[in-house]
Amino acid sequence: MEEKMSWTVVDAVDYKGFPADRSKTGGWAPAALILGIEIVERLSTMGIAVNLVTYLIGTMHLPSSTSANIVTDFMGTSFLLCLLGGFLADSFLGRYKTIGIFSAIQTLGTATLAISTKLPQLRPPPCPNSSSNNCKQANGFQMGILHMALYLIALGTGGLKSSVSGFGTDQFDDKDEREKSQMAYFFNRFFFFISFGTLMAVTVLVYIQDEVGRSWAYGICSVSMLIAILVFLYGTKRYRYKKSMGSPIVHIFQVIVAATRKKKLDLPYNIGSLYEDTPEASRIEHTDQFRFLEKAAIVAEGDFENTYGFAPNPWKLCSLTRVEEVKMMVRLLPIWATTIIFWTTYAQMITFSVEQASTMERSIGKFQIPAGSLTVFFVAAILITLGVNDRFIMPLWKKWKGKPGFTNLQRIAIGLVLSILGMAVAAVCEAKRLAVAKGVVSDTKTLPITVFLLIPQFFLVGSGEAFIYTGQLDFFITQSPKGMKTMSTGLFLTTLSLGFFVSSFLVSVVKKVTGAKDGQGWLADDINNGRLDLFYALLTILSFINFVAFLVCAIWYKPNKPKSIVEMEAIDRSNAEEKC
Repeated sequence: MEEKMSWTVVDAVDYKGFPADRSKTGGWAPAALILGIEIVERLSTMGIAVNLVTYLIGTMHLPSSTSANIVTDFMGTSFLLCLLGGFLADSFLGRYKTIGIFSAIQTLGTATLAISTKLPQLRPPPCPNSSSNNCKQANGFQMGILHMALYLIALGTGGLKSSVSGFGTDQFDDKDEREKSQMAYFFNRFFFFISFGTLMAVTVLVYIQDEVGRSWAYGICSVSMLIAILVFLYGTKRYRYKKSMGSPIVHIFQVIVAATRKKKLDLPYNIGSLYEDTPEASRIEHTDQFRFLEKAAIVAEGDFENTYGFAPNPWKLCSLTRVEEVKMMVRLLPIWATTIIFWTTYAQMITFSVEQASTMERSIGKFQIPAGSLTVFFVAAILITLGVNDRFIMPLWKKWKGKPGFTNLQRIAIGLVLSILGMAVAAVCEAKRLAVAKGVVSDTKTLPITVFLLIPQFFLVGSGEAFIYTGQLDFFITQSPKGMKTMSTGLFLTTLSLGFFVSSFLVSVVKKVTGAKDGQGWLADDINNGRLDLFYALLTILSFINFVAFLVCAIWYKPNKPKSIVEMEAIDRSNAEEKC
């Protein structure tokens, strides 16, 4: 019997609902099938985002700042909806169904976008000179169809992104040493593969948009996602599925409500007198932070009045383990808040940096590099950084420190530092570009300055993303309770969302404050007449202040200590003796 149990994964089932057989389910092969969905999602979302600003300005004839805000709002909504996806996956659908449903929604969105860019009735009349004030802007109906397509894509992205990484880690058993070591490399390789999808987006897909047609490019996205869905469904029998533990949001509110109801009660000196109904092997070690929440575990009169029988009313009494789970989520929030600003700097790489590139010399011989494809250097930096980290830094660090690479908080810190340097370099490069712009005729379409001047800012922020994305993903998944991992992934992805929204907010505020006199200011409709370098300098200062705040939060953060193998074996022996 013991030999048979060793071949099953304790907390996972197969597609029939039976205990998952370790030899027939899980591992790298099923995880790779899951990654296919994420690769195509990146191909679609990033292929649209990095080149959307040029479409809005050149085809829809919208102002520069308005176009930038549409892009950042679209990306922000995509990641904000990850919370919805996480909630549905944890509470009702499960990760497998959530991925399937929302990937189909994204397919519908890209198909709608392909149609909207194909039909001439859904675009304003062409304008010979896009910088002219006589160009007719897109009307409300045309923008409405475009927004419908974009936000269908955003809904699909939000739903599936929150579950893909969590469902991928479900394929590895953290109680098995061999599979646990495989999971340590999963986050790096996960991001490597989705960065490959981004690379295809900013090269092949952007080229097709500019040289063949946007409708063809977006049609390719739809077909690619359909193929990815079929590949994903093919692995159904090989996946491991984790049972839903109910809505984590409801559990959090239950602890808060129960603790608030008992705010006048005093906590007992003996922690053992607090209510606990969780099996010992699944309990979380007690911590001294946020002791107020522990009042939810004080047993009081009326706590066991329940319509379903003699059981505790979860809105009046919660187990100490449930309280510790909520504490774990609360401890994530300061780190969560101090990583938002990175994604605000990231937003500039797919908006204003692309617009900068469109004004510069981009020719290599007779070949004209599409402005949106300049982000290839951004993706190249990510891939190089991940490759070096995976093949050199992690093995060397393991030999030196005995740990597989930098900790998740160290990776986040490195990413924040690189983003500060990236924005500082961007400010200097933009000052040089503006100096050249002032020395030429006002109607000159392409400035006599090479676009490769922008490479350093792409490389620095790109390398920063490689560290911070893998660090955040690792941190939010490993430092959250088991039943809240999908929600925790959604929480992590909201940092991307809020970063884009903060970018939109800053753009609106800076344009209003600096453009009050002449209507131009730092972020003029024509960036050659603005001071984008000062906007980048502002982001550099904000990023530095944020980094200091992050260091304070990282020092304050105290992770829950997992039970040691010796403790787990002792618990297992104790349980076995009780059964005997």
